[in-house]
Amino acid sequence: MDNSLLINLSGQLTAYQAMDVVANNLANMSTPGFKREGMKFQEFLSPTAATTTVAGLQNNAPLAFVQNGGVFRDESEGPMDKTGAPLDLAISGNGFFQVQTPNGVRYTRDGHFQLNSQGQIIDANGYPLIGDGGPITVTPQDGDIHIAADGTVSGALGQLGTIKIVGFANQAAMSQQGSNLYATNQQPLPNPGGTIAQGMLEGSNVQPVMEMSTMIKIMNNYQMIASLTKSQQQLQTQAITQLGTIQP
Repeated sequence: MDNSLLINLSGQLTAYQAMDVVANNLANMSTPGFKREGMKFQEFLSPTAATTTVAGLQNNAPLAFVQNGGVFRDESEGPMDKTGAPLDLAISGNGFFQVQTPNGVRYTRDGHFQLNSQGQIIDANGYPLIGDGGPITVTPQDGDIHIAADGTVSGALGQLGTIKIVGFANQAAMSQQGSNLYATNQQPLPNPGGTIAQGMLEGSNVQPVMEMSTMIKIMNNYQMIASLTKSQQQLQTQAITQLGTIQP
């Protein structure tokens, strides 16, 4: 395949991947605690054999391809929305809730919790919220539940546990699992400085207008590359046709 077509193809592939990232952001703009993502691009230079130009000069300039440099996550805090629900919790500042999943402990900023049939506080996936002594259980006798800024959970009969908020030295290294769960091999750091607000939810930090603007730019770039590729293919076809008409 012609080098120019390969370069165009690398641009189209990265544009396609970037579109997937933007589409995922838009799909989760109403997901509590969701953190938007973006793509990093970098130039990949491929060496070429030296060629001689019409003027007799040596040209060995490398080919410049567009390469996917990975996905970055915007860790900025989303807007705080007041819900009034006693088990809706928002973390102000740094930190993550811990939930117990079948695959081990996972971390989230999504504070939309509820009670299961056993009285355990669980997330939207049904995973128990972890307190200082494991999952926190609420009974009908506990009445109204109060959750302090430091995570202390109490009811009519006294303290029920303390929600554990943890942080990490390198949040960017945490791998996303689903829309709102994260996994990491790092050792959790206690007391990262975040506080809990009861009856509040942290919204997604996705800004729809910005994402739509980014999507339009990606589409325009993709169409421009596709048009350029079509033009190059037409020129090649014309050249082959003209060569075929030359008499030996």
